Order: sequence, then structure tokens, then C-alpha cells
Amino acid sequence: MIRVVLPYHLQRLANTGRVVELEVASPVTQQSILDALEARFPMLRGTVRHRKTGERNAFVRFFACNEDFSLNSPDEPLPDAVVQGKEEFMIVGAMAGG
Repeated sequence: MIRVVLPYHLQRLANTGRVVELEVASPVTQQSILDALEARFPMLRGTVRHRKTGERNAFVRFFACNEDFSLNSPDEPLPDAVVQGKEEFMIVGAMAGG
């Protein structure tokens, strides 16, 4: 099981807790996690990535094992610790303002 940490606004939208567990087929990538997340919580479609292009929303970041994976290829395999459920895949709403 992959553990995904959601920011508060997505928790409220999906009516779920901070951490959701998802079954994700190998290879475990950002793409496969987001596919599983949107399949389980359809109301999240278009919030984390663009509905048509699939590109990451500019105000969303992805972290795993204390590393920022936001600019990595969405098809790049994630670290074994995430795959094994030892570490969480975090979706973080970026801060903006001036």
C-alpha cells in the first residue's frame, strides 16, 4: 500500500483524512499514484494536475523521502521506501504571495 499525504484543502474536498492508502500497480510513479488517487476520489480530478494535459498544477509540489520530486518525470519510479510503504508520498500546496 502506498501512503499519500494530502494537504488540508484536498482532504476537505475528498472528505478524507490526512493520509490515504492506495493500491498502486508497479512501477510506482507519480503518474500511477495520481491515477489511483483520482480513481478513488474522482472529485480531485483537475486539482493536482490539469485534466487534459496531465501536467502538475503549478501550485502543487510532490515530496518523497525528504526530496522534491515535483520537476522529475511523472513516469520516473519513486524510491523503494515509498513503494514499500515505509515513507509517504506527500502532495503539498505551494505557498505564493508577496
